[in-house]
Amino acid sequence: MSGMRTIVGTTGMIAMLGLGYGMWALISPGEERRKEMIKNLPESNPMRMEETRKRNALVMQTLKEAAETNENLARGLGRSAK
Repeated sequence: MSGMRTIVGTTGMIAMLGLGYGMWALISPGEERRKEMIKNLPESNPMRMEETRKRNALVMQTLKEAAETNENLARGLGRSAK
């Protein structure tokens, strides 16, 4: 009886793995769709990519300036103006 239970359990697990792989293969996009999706990404637009680079440079500059200052800017955010 124990051997039969092992065979049924193993067969069930193999069937579930096969079903999962089959569903994944049906849902995942094909090579043509994948290439189309990559072509339509924002990073593939040169103008958009340049805007992103500029914005990242500004953020990095701001972080650098904040790291070099001795003031704790977070403490002053909740206070009223003097």
